[in-house]
Amino acid sequence: MNRFLLRERYEPKDLFDIVTGVVNLIGGILSVDDTVIEKLYSDPQHAELIAYFWSGKYHKTIKGLNLVTLYYSDTHGNSVPINYRIYDKKEGKTKNDYFQEMLREVIEWGLKPRVVTGDSWYSGVENLKFLRNQKLGFLFGIEKNRTVSNEPGKYCQVSTLEIPDEGLVTHLREFAFIQLFRKAFKKEDSRHYIFYQPDSENPDEVLQQITRSEFITIHDTHWGIESFHRAIKQLCGICRFMV
Repeated sequence: MNRFLLRERYEPKDLFDIVTGVVNLIGGILSVDDTVIEKLYSDPQHAELIAYFWSGKYHKTIKGLNLVTLYYSDTHGNSVPINYRIYDKKEGKTKNDYFQEMLREVIEWGLKPRVVTGDSWYSGVENLKFLRNQKLGFLFGIEKNRTVSNEPGKYCQVSTLEIPDEGLVTHLREFAFIQLFRKAFKKEDSRHYIFYQPDSENPDEVLQQITRSEFITIHDTHWGIESFHRAIKQLCGICRFMV
């Protein structure tokens, strides 16, 4: 196995070429997320790519490999990883840099998703404007202190708003009009999400709204990437000598 890993040089495009034979590249949901593959007993000084990263599981920084993934679900329910990066601090890039780089690649390779999804880590204004420039819609989680405006010049935090089930059309600070949703969870506070879908056929319409049911479908589809990352961690736990 070690000889195989040293000999072969697989790149993200190789993964894309393999999985695109089983998915429809047009009209699906493209999700971004990252996870830390634990390497608690490795020495970062003697193991390339292992460093300290924040872990949501441990609620602190731990030693490991940080895997950033683009995960695609097509209109027929087929889901596959479609691009990836292993975080390398020597490159001087952020996870947002990797995200934009990876998204440009899959678009160049022929992917045409309907919408891009991600958690609040990836919902910074720079990423949102990047997606808008790519003429891509998105559904992203946002922190409860993000500010929106229903009146010119008057902004408030999303956590203070009354948000109907069908969502609230409002202006996200430094961006544009979006559709704001709130979703309650049993064991934690409610989370907030923003939806944006450009209308390429009618420039006067800056937003195509979705129903609550469509929001739930897109939201739940996004969480498929979590299952994929759990499977990766289990595989790495079984085959620790591979990494």
